Amino acid sequence: MTILQRQSEDNASAADLATLAAALNTSLGDRHPAERLKRLRGAVGGRIALTTGFGVEGQVLFHLVAEYDLAIDVITLDTGRLFPETYALWAETEQRYGRRITAIYPESAQLGNLVTRQGINGFYESVDARQACCQVRKVEPLGRALAGATAWITGMRADQSRFRGSTSLAAFDTGRGMLKFNPLFDWSREAVLAFAQEHDVPVNPLHQTGFFSIGCAPCTRAVRPGEPERAGRWWWEAEARKECGLHLDRHTTLAQQDA
Repeated sequence: MTILQRQSEDNASAADLATLAAALNTSLGDRHPAERLKRLRGAVGGRIALTTGFGVEGQVLFHLVAEYDLAIDVITLDTGRLFPETYALWAETEQRYGRRITAIYPESAQLGNLVTRQGINGFYESVDARQACCQVRKVEPLGRALAGATAWITGMRADQSRFRGSTSLAAFDTGRGMLKFNPLFDWSREAVLAFAQEHDVPVNPLHQTGFFSIGCAPCTRAVRPGEPERAGRWWWEAEARKECGLHLDRHTTLAQQDA
C-alpha cells in the first residue's frame, strides 16, 4: 500500500499504479468511502484530484474530503452551459465548507471555433456534433485539470448505467496514465442520498424534480418514471452512448462500447 510513497511522483510507473490499484481493491473493498479516501491519500505520494459536477455523489465526496481535511484538489469543469441551480450550489458548497473549488474552463479559441462551426446549439444535430461539443467543453479541460496528478477520484457508481456496470474501486487508467479511484462504486443512489441527508450535505434542488444525473442545461432533462438513471442525459441519443467522453478509455472506441 506504500508503493508510491517510496518513489517520487514523477517516477511512478504504469506497473506500480496497476499494482497499487489491485492492492486497493483487495484491502478496501468492504470499507466505507471515508476510509477509502483516507487510505488512498496515505498510499499515493503525488497529487490527487477529485472532479465534481455537483451531483449528489460529488457533493458527498467533497463533504468527506473536507470533513477529514484531506490534501486532495477539488476541481470542477465549468462548461459555460450549467444550470443556474448548479452555480448556486457551487457557491453554497464553498461557503458551507470554507474551501474553494478550482474551476477549469474551455479554451476560448477552441470554443469560439466550435460555435462558429456548428452554432450555439449544434450538438442536437448529430452524435458527432455533440461529442465535438463535449470534447471542447469537458474532455480537453479535464486533461488540463488532471495534469500532473497521480490519482483521479470520481463519483462513478457501478449501478448508474450498463456502461458503468464494470466500475471497480480502483483501476489503472491506461489512457491518462494514472490511478482512477471510485469510492462510491458499490453504493446505490439511495445510499448516497441517505448519507447526504443524514450529514446535511448541500444537494442540487433539481434532484427533487427528477433530474437524477445533472450536466449541462441544454443536454439534461428530468427522468421519467421507470427510465434508467442517466436517461435524461443527451436524451435524443441511444442509451448506449450516455457518456460525454470523460470516462471513456482513450484506447476504446464508442463502437466497441456499443457492441
